Amino acid sequence: MYTPLRPSTTQDLPIRHMTYRVRTWGQPRADVPPLVLLHGWMDVGASYQFVVDALSEAFFTGRHIIAPDWRGFGHSMPPSPSDSYSFADYLGDLDALLDHYAPQGQMVDLVGHSMGGNVVMLYAGVRPARIRRVINLEGFGLPATQPAQAPERMAKWLDELKALHSGAIELKTYDSVQAVAARLQKTNHRLSADKALWLAGEWAAPNAQGRWAILGDAAHKILNPQLFRLDETLAHYAAITAPVLAVEATADSLGQWWKDRYSLAQYHERLKAVPHCRIAQLDDAGHMLHHDQPQRVAQMIEDFCQPEPTRSTD
Repeated sequence: MYTPLRPSTTQDLPIRHMTYRVRTWGQPRADVPPLVLLHGWMDVGASYQFVVDALSEAFFTGRHIIAPDWRGFGHSMPPSPSDSYSFADYLGDLDALLDHYAPQGQMVDLVGHSMGGNVVMLYAGVRPARIRRVINLEGFGLPATQPAQAPERMAKWLDELKALHSGAIELKTYDSVQAVAARLQKTNHRLSADKALWLAGEWAAPNAQGRWAILGDAAHKILNPQLFRLDETLAHYAAITAPVLAVEATADSLGQWWKDRYSLAQYHERLKAVPHCRIAQLDDAGHMLHHDQPQRVAQMIEDFCQPEPTRSTD
């Protein structure tokens, strides 16, 4: 099994009427912005361990690194069962997390993967004065929608709510941690066996029946009842003042997911709304590029987020 080179510390932090599990490395420094690593859908903060281990000693020593489990994922479970998650809640949670870890106007560097990448792009437009750098790892957004789609989408959401409560929508369980690791490798053939086994122990846990269950809420499988509004997203992008690095894998996971509904070229067109944005590609990597190429992702983070004296937003 993979052994972390830089073990983390975990904290359970009260955030917005729930307990957030946050993984940290290093110690806070007033003169260097924290590095906040935000995971994607059906993932956990521990997913960044391989990248943290690949950072140079000089960069790592001077940084406080923070990786929460988003609400409804990992060990950040709401106190009572939920059957619906609003995307806006992730921005609210991030705002509260930064109030705790970067108080008094300290700026931060944000890295987000997939869903987390979508969050950081929106948040950087909402709170531009708090953000020094943004790295978006395959946070592509969604295909554009039209208002006429709203009734059908809401009806589908209602139907899926009923399916969830009937038990028809659930997360699969596994008979062992090795089976979980095999599932991770099936999804990502570049993930080595030792890393898959370590990650499986962070991604899942035995339930009351002794089965290994994914640490996530099945309600996340229900679609968002709200349409993806492209014009609003572009307004957020245009309000970003921090430099943005948009990293994508050459495997083109976007094209594999959406086919002709949404293309990489359309994503690149959206990024033109960001005032200061650079696109970088990563070879020999799929959507989980921080697992596939942790050394190269770590180098990108170091190159783009070299520390400099921070300024207060006060």
